Amino acid sequence: MDRRDKHNYYLDIAETVLERGTCLRRNFGAIIVKNDEIISTGYSGAPRGRENCIDLNFCMREKMEVPRGERYELCRSVHAEQNAIISCSRRDMIGSTMYLVGRDKKTDILVTNADSCAMCKRFIINAGIKEVIIRDTKNKYRVKKVQDWIDNDESLKGKMGY
Repeated sequence: MDRRDKHNYYLDIAETVLERGTCLRRNFGAIIVKNDEIISTGYSGAPRGRENCIDLNFCMREKMEVPRGERYELCRSVHAEQNAIISCSRRDMIGSTMYLVGRDKKTDILVTNADSCAMCKRFIINAGIKEVIIRDTKNKYRVKKVQDWIDNDESLKGKMGY
């Protein structure tokens, strides 16, 4: 019997977490792992106590045709990465790995070439997470070294989106 590799095992768990997401466009699931132990999970959804987009049947960014990766101040949701980070202490996250999976709500297909937005990258950097592993297909993924985001600061180049 073939055994699932560890990265895809954790990505499978993050993919299950995204099923709690409440976004009408794309739902993401994130888990933070340290020393081979899941220390936090997060999914995209409105702040606690506020109505979710799926309940309102309305998305401001979709209505305004905002491109992927831009104008997140218009979004009702807290991103999966942010929810995972705020549910964990920084001390526990230092040197950890975040696993991230996204799925398009309308097509139910994995988000291709997914990446953390500029805002989430700042959260991840300050949390002390060392790498983010992002699912591309059921068995393929990319490893992003957080130090690369520090060394190659996209915000200085005016890059928008992903």
